[in-house]
Amino acid sequence: MTVRNRVLVLLAAVLALAAVAVASILHASARAERRDQAQPGGPPVTSGRVALTTPATMVFRNMAWGPHRDELTTVPASDPSGPRVASGVKCLRFYAASGTGVCLQAVHGPVSDTYRALILDAHLHVTARYDVPGIPSRARVSPTGHYAAWTAFVGGDSYAGTNFSTRAAIVDVRTGRLTSSLEAYRVIKDGHTYHAADVNFWGVTFAPDDRTFYATLATKAKTYLVRGDLQARTVTTLHTNVECPSLSPDGTRIAFKKRVPGLPKDAPWHLYVLDLRTMRETAPAESRSVDDQAVWKDDHTLVYALPGDYGADLYTVPADGTGTPRRISTAAVSPAYVGP
Repeated sequence: MTVRNRVLVLLAAVLALAAVAVASILHASARAERRDQAQPGGPPVTSGRVALTTPATMVFRNMAWGPHRDELTTVPASDPSGPRVASGVKCLRFYAASGTGVCLQAVHGPVSDTYRALILDAHLHVTARYDVPGIPSRARVSPTGHYAAWTAFVGGDSYAGTNFSTRAAIVDVRTGRLTSSLEAYRVIKDGHTYHAADVNFWGVTFAPDDRTFYATLATKAKTYLVRGDLQARTVTTLHTNVECPSLSPDGTRIAFKKRVPGLPKDAPWHLYVLDLRTMRETAPAESRSVDDQAVWKDDHTLVYALPGDYGADLYTVPADGTGTPRRISTAAVSPAYVGP
């Protein structure tokens, strides 16, 4: 092949790659524009006032395409598929209790995104901001509203594999005292202080005593439910194969996702409930893989997200293994039941 022909081949290859790049950019731009347009048949969403103390309401991240996508949105708890009222506040992950909210946001930069945690008051006004070291994953507020917690991926972006690293933080919203990583706590495993370089924590959930919390600890390719003590700054292992725990309102049970042998590597979990007194596990009647930190609507009912047409839909199922799963809301994630 002559030098001229080689140059022509190289030029053709460059032009082809450029055409692919332009087509990809145009496709992404068009998709982004479609996301800003309300889709036919989607839930009706209007702007309005959203408060974290309105009785019997559910506040969540709206995933429906349109101008209010990703905004905190509210519906009556008794009508979760009904018309939505959007706040204008955008969050990737969210939770609230007793008039305190935590909102994990992306801050879009010219080269890459950064992330932050916002502490919100009952009217969604920001009272504090904290840097988050990676992609937000989980968020919780204590029943008293005095503490908030969040988890972020600092390596990887999925719990499905083993090659990821997380950072779990807890803040006292009254004083602003921040524990930026639970790795600062002393780990007690099998009755002894435990040290390992591969320790990861995620999925904090709080008891109402402003002292006790639960979380997942991972080490040596195993996961553990741990009980944490905010005053002693310790975590103690309780049970194996527990991820993303969620404490029931009465404080007696933990809903969690459990890795089940034989399931696909990218969807390896089933939803379970652990009795903290007997350590007996009960499987709710949900056969699909659940990659979420479930929420307790009440002492008997779990709410969780599964993949949907616009990102995720919310489902509910009894916690005791009876009944059947039921979809309660489309294009929604990160729910919190608020109000007295």
